[in-house]
Amino acid sequence: MYKVALIPSYEPQDNLITLIQELDMYGFTNVVVDDGSGEDYADIFDDIKQFATVISYKGNRGKGHALKTGLEYIRLNYPDSIIITMDSDGQHTVRDADRLFDVVINNRLYGDLDVFAIGSRVLPDDAPFKSRYGNAITRFVYRSLTGVNIYDTQSGLRAFSSSRIDEMIAIKGDRYEYEMNVLLYISKHKIPVVELPIEVIYFDKQNSISHFNAVKDSIKIYKEIFKYAGSSMASFVVDYLMYVILTRLFGAVGIGLIIANYGARAISSVFNFTLNKKYVFESKGKLLPELIKYYALAFANISINTLILTTLTGLGLNSYGAKIIVEVIMFVVCYIIQHYLIFNTSKELESRKEQLWTRILKNLKNKSVQ
Repeated sequence: MYKVALIPSYEPQDNLITLIQELDMYGFTNVVVDDGSGEDYADIFDDIKQFATVISYKGNRGKGHALKTGLEYIRLNYPDSIIITMDSDGQHTVRDADRLFDVVINNRLYGDLDVFAIGSRVLPDDAPFKSRYGNAITRFVYRSLTGVNIYDTQSGLRAFSSSRIDEMIAIKGDRYEYEMNVLLYISKHKIPVVELPIEVIYFDKQNSISHFNAVKDSIKIYKEIFKYAGSSMASFVVDYLMYVILTRLFGAVGIGLIIANYGARAISSVFNFTLNKKYVFESKGKLLPELIKYYALAFANISINTLILTTLTGLGLNSYGAKIIVEVIMFVVCYIIQHYLIFNTSKELESRKEQLWTRILKNLKNKSVQ
């Protein structure tokens, strides 16, 4: 079993040399990917070659591409390993990388849970603005749209078994958005996540060593997150257009309003169910049970929706404005219910976790007897 440190690096500073030397002292096998840094940085990469394998190519292709390149190399040369990805700017301590290795290896030894471990930074008040607030916003949006709570969505210190290499390589993205895409993949496929609090080192208040572009790279990250909301937004457009058409046919008050609201939802629900099953949650579950649960939710949703809508219009609010208000409220409620109750396998995951802890306790008991 190899303990492999994978480090993508673009235009590194001298502290990369210190990092690699310390990793070597901790027994890591080091793989560094030079992401097109150029001749000006050749001396640094030459200095670490006695402690690491250095993979180089011309032209900067992005952090995601560098990570995938390193994973390809590890798959061929260290097929049975635990991989720890680290940033090359010295923000992560080798001690924390070693702790993350222990998390993954212990789960493999005591159970069948192949966990994905993340080193979560507890950022100090004087941390760089783009790190502190950028992470807070991404954390909120990620949790709102996936239902998964990960404290540090932007941490580059991660660990996983080599059995996941094929999955990691197949995930889209060549630059900083790749790391967010990995987290989206984790939430979709119900991969167990373990977060470990870690130290974080900043060399100046602006974190100038980092090559993260706050505007350009954030756009890529949030673009990938908000595709989760695309299905609901498209379904809302279908629903709203049908609502307008049907209110013109049957009227916008009383029984006409009720017919219009139920009729619009009946049409848009078929569209929404198909997108959610195939695109949003990528569910492999049986169609009929999911369909029954979905339409039970849809009926409850439209009934509550109609009750609120008729109440608002009865108070004098414009029927079209009232429709938008109600849909915004129900959007969040229905997403959470679908994520946890309809297109979800979390019960299976909890069962596997219980089995894991049973095995751990049994193993510890046996050791104490011996």
